[in-house]
Amino acid sequence: MTSTNGGDTQRTGSDISRSLELLWGEGERPTRGPKPGLTLERIVTEGVRLADAEGLTAVSMRRLSTELGTGTMSLYRYVPGKSELLDLMLDRVYAPSADAEPPSGSWREAVEAYARETLVLYRDHPWLLQVNQARPVLGPGSVGGLERTLSGIKSMGLTDPELIGVIVMVEGYVTGVARTQVHEVEAVKKSGLTDEAFWEAQYPTLERIMRSGSYPHLAGLSDDAFGSQFDHFEFGLQRLLDGLDVFVAGRAAAGSDARKA
Repeated sequence: MTSTNGGDTQRTGSDISRSLELLWGEGERPTRGPKPGLTLERIVTEGVRLADAEGLTAVSMRRLSTELGTGTMSLYRYVPGKSELLDLMLDRVYAPSADAEPPSGSWREAVEAYARETLVLYRDHPWLLQVNQARPVLGPGSVGGLERTLSGIKSMGLTDPELIGVIVMVEGYVTGVARTQVHEVEAVKKSGLTDEAFWEAQYPTLERIMRSGSYPHLAGLSDDAFGSQFDHFEFGLQRLLDGLDVFVAGRAAAGSDARKA
C-alpha cells in the first residue's frame, strides 16, 4: 500500500461507496447484457496491462472495450467509470503476490524487503507515479499489503504512529528513487540517446568549465563519482536503516531504564 506520492492523475467524481463495494466483493453482479466471458477481473487485468504498456492516459472505457472485444456500455455494467476502475487497478497491483511469504526475519530485514519490493513495483508499473494517492480507497490488496508490512516491523517496539511513520518515510525514499529511474528510462525512449551519449555531448563544455577554477569541489571529484557502478539506492537505504537502528535502540534503552526506576 502507498499513500505519499503525488502525481498528475487525480480521482475526480469517484463514487467511493461503489469502489468499496467492488473492491470487497459486496456489489451486485450483472445478470444480463454483457458479452459472455466478460468479468470485472478481466476488465481490471486489461486496464493494468494497458497502463503498463502505454501509460495511464491510454486507459479509457472505450479503449478497454476495444481491447476486450465488447461494447463500451457492457463495461459500465461492471464498473461505473474510469475513476472506480483506477481504484481497482491500484488495489490489484498493491496486493501481495499469492506466494509471498510473511516476514520472518528481523524488522530491518522486513524494511529492506518492503523497500526493494516497492521499487520493483514502480519499475513494473511506472504509471503509479502519475496517480495522486493522498486519499486512497482501501481494498483487500492495499490492506493486505499494509498488514504484511506491519507484521514485519512490529518488533521495532515503537508506537503505532511511529510505525506508520516508518512506512511513510521508507516509501517516500523509494518513490523518489523510482521516479528518477522511471524518468531516465523515459528520457532514453523519447530522445533516442543513451545516458552515455547524453553526457558525451556535454563533456567538452563541462570540461572547459571545470578547468576555469570556479568550481573546485566539483572539479576535484574522482572519475567514478557519478559512475553507474555505485548503487545509490542501496547506499541510501542502508543509511536510512542505520538511523532507524539508532532510534530503535534508544527507545529500547529508555524503556529498560523506565522499568528499572
